Amino acid sequence: MKPDNPGSARVDDVERAHLVDPRDATYRIGRWGPGPDLADVVRRFWVPVWSVPPGSESPQRVLQYPVCLMIVTDTYARFYGVATGLSETVLTGDGWGVGVMLTPGAGGLLVGDVGRWTDRHDELSVVFGDAGADLARRVRAVMDDDPLDESVQREATGLVEAWLRGYLPMDDDGHLVNAIVDRVEHDSSVTAVSQICDGFHLTERSLQRLTRRRLGLTPKWLIQRRRLHEAAERLREPGDTLAALAAELGYADEAHLGRDFKAVTGMTPREFSGRFG
Repeated sequence: MKPDNPGSARVDDVERAHLVDPRDATYRIGRWGPGPDLADVVRRFWVPVWSVPPGSESPQRVLQYPVCLMIVTDTYARFYGVATGLSETVLTGDGWGVGVMLTPGAGGLLVGDVGRWTDRHDELSVVFGDAGADLARRVRAVMDDDPLDESVQREATGLVEAWLRGYLPMDDDGHLVNAIVDRVEHDSSVTAVSQICDGFHLTERSLQRLTRRRLGLTPKWLIQRRRLHEAAERLREPGDTLAALAAELGYADEAHLGRDFKAVTGMTPREFSGRFG
C-alpha cells in the first residue's frame, strides 16, 4: 500500500501534523476538502484504509491542530476534542475510517463549550444522541461495500457533509476564532500573545476566555503548537542546523527547541529527523 491516495487533492500541511514513519506502508489515506458552503465548518476529510499484518501494529502519532475531530470506523464512531499533547492511534488488522477535521470555530458550533472536551473523546451516540448513532450507521452501510473505492469514500463523506449542514451558519465568535488560528498558523512572526491581541483588537483576558471556550486551549498553546508543526515539517528535509532552526522558530536556543519537541513527541529533533535520513 502507498501512504497517500494519489487520486485525492493533497492538502499541503497534512504531513507536518502527522508524525508519519516513512517506512510504514500499511495504510493509505484519501484526503479532500468540503463543499464550498461548508468551508467555515470543515477543514478537510480524511479516509484511511489499513491492512496491518497479524501480530503487528502501526502507531499513528499526530500533533493535532487546534480543532475537534469526528471519525467513524467499522468498530467505533467518536467525537474528539483537542489533544494537547501527542495523539496516538494504533492500527491493527484490516480496517477503515471516515474522518472529518473541523475548523477551529466549528467545535463550539456542534457541542458548545469545547473546553469540556480537551483531551477527551466519546461516542457520537453519546455526544449527539440518536442523530450521531444514525450518522455512524449510514456511513458504515456505505463503506462496507468497498472501502478502497474512492467513489464509496466520497459518498460516505457526503453523508457527513449533509449532517453538518444542519449546524450552519457559523456564528460570529466562530468566525473570529477561525481568523485568529489562521493568523497564528500561517504567520511565523507571531511569537507573543500580545501580537494576537493587537491584531484583533482584543484584551488578553477576552482572548483567553474566547480560546478557552471555543478551543479548550490557551493562546500560548496555539503559538507553541505552530512552532512544533514547523519544526516537524523542516526536520524531514536536510538543511539548516538545529541551532539555525531554533532561532528561526523563535526559540532562545537549540536546547529549548529540543526540550519542547521531545516533551510532546517523545523524540529528540535528531531522532525524528533521522527517520527521514
